[in-house]
Amino acid sequence: MKVIVFVKADADTEAGVMPTQQQLEDMGRFNEELVNAGVMLAGEGLRPTSHAARVRFDGSQRTVIDGPFTETKELIAGFWIWQVRSMEEAIEWLKRAPFDGGAEVEIRPFFELDDFGSALTPELREQEERLAARIANTQ
Repeated sequence: MKVIVFVKADADTEAGVMPTQQQLEDMGRFNEELVNAGVMLAGEGLRPTSHAARVRFDGSQRTVIDGPFTETKELIAGFWIWQVRSMEEAIEWLKRAPFDGGAEVEIRPFFELDDFGSALTPELREQEERLAARIANTQ
């Protein structure tokens, strides 16, 4: 099971406050544990939304909205992508993360191809698998 772990933004991350050396060391140790266990596939921190843009779609019209965005409880400061056996395993790993101060982190599973049922024709499945292989070869 592949999951994405969203680290929610807060006033500090939106203000561009960088982590301390101790926080970087603690997170580095945790990330190393994840990698050594074969759990972590990717993980990155995100710049504040003052560097962001949103695109709103309405029919054929596209509207660009430049950041910053005000609702920090709706924003993401970083993410991991993990490969785990179950949601319970993901939760157990996340409980070990070096967060404090009321941080809120969300775990969401990815869809798997079989989740799409008969709508995913053999041709569409082949296309998805081909694209995934191409992506894997570019990394």
